[in-house]
Amino acid sequence: MRPPPALALAALCLLALPAAAAAAYFGLTGREVLTPFPGLGTAAPAQGGAHLKQCDLLKLSRRQKQLCRREPGLAETLQDAAHLSLLECQFQFRHERWNCSLEGRTGLLKRGFKETAFLYAVSAAALTHTLARACSAGRMERCTCDDSPGLESRQAWQWGVCGDNLKYSTKFLNNFLGPKRGSKDLRARTDAHNTHVGIKAVKSGLRTTCKCHGVSGSCAVRTCWKQLSPFRETGQVLKLRYDSAVKVSSATNEALGRLELWAPARPGSPTQGPAPRPGDLVYMEDSPSFCRPSKYSPGTGGRVCSREASCSSLCCGRGYDTQSRLAAFSCHCQVQWCCYVECQQCVREELVYTCKH
Repeated sequence: MRPPPALALAALCLLALPAAAAAAYFGLTGREVLTPFPGLGTAAPAQGGAHLKQCDLLKLSRRQKQLCRREPGLAETLQDAAHLSLLECQFQFRHERWNCSLEGRTGLLKRGFKETAFLYAVSAAALTHTLARACSAGRMERCTCDDSPGLESRQAWQWGVCGDNLKYSTKFLNNFLGPKRGSKDLRARTDAHNTHVGIKAVKSGLRTTCKCHGVSGSCAVRTCWKQLSPFRETGQVLKLRYDSAVKVSSATNEALGRLELWAPARPGSPTQGPAPRPGDLVYMEDSPSFCRPSKYSPGTGGRVCSREASCSSLCCGRGYDTQSRLAAFSCHCQVQWCCYVECQQCVREELVYTCKH
């Protein structure tokens, strides 16, 4: 059964890119460094017709498009979130058989694999993170900095700088995803659970950052603000949750009158397993091998691997090809007066290993 559209955004965010942009992102290797989002500066959001057109191009439900059209800056923020989640997903799975490629994504989202769980979580996390950052960067009209720290000894703290507005981000995201429905459907419950895991992972990374001000380095006044941890740390947390994901089935809670998630009963056991913890990623069915091309992935043929670390697993026993290539690198570097380093360009031969098809 397809997940309710209101909850499906967490996964469909990865598909919200225009076709040309998606084709460009498909070539990512996962080795890219996560820099600030493209265009994530202090520029004002697109206005008028440009903003409305951007909303119409996104793959959103009718209600979500209406919300987008009322929120200047949201369309660009959603695109930044899609970019961020794809980069992070490809980085975390760069050595895995499934490397978060765009090919096969549609088929994958229709199933209840561990990989589907990660896509929902990382998409929701990227949306939460990007919305909070967009508020503090001045890219959203209806939100600004987080100015409600709620710390002890307020007299000793002077708040300044522009904090990431996680409070607005999570509130808006809950409204944007819509009311929780489908409580009697196992797939809807797992998708909602994994979406919440992604949001929670971002919340756990919120930190208080401070700077001291005063004569001779004293800390007479401290300027503090709320700051989200780098998204790479959130991605690492979610990858660990993926590695320890819990397979679930469902049972009706008679007292509450709703469906609850439970680990399947062990063979021969008359009772069901324990309920997953709030921070666990959950899935319903075992994943395919991803070794060969299928409707879920392009397979691992042609993938670059490490002979010592990953070729054995990544190539699925098919073996690998070895090629020699010349690679340029900086060498013989010297510091020149006063303030720069001068290097020569050297060339060396290196071996590249790729999985056989």
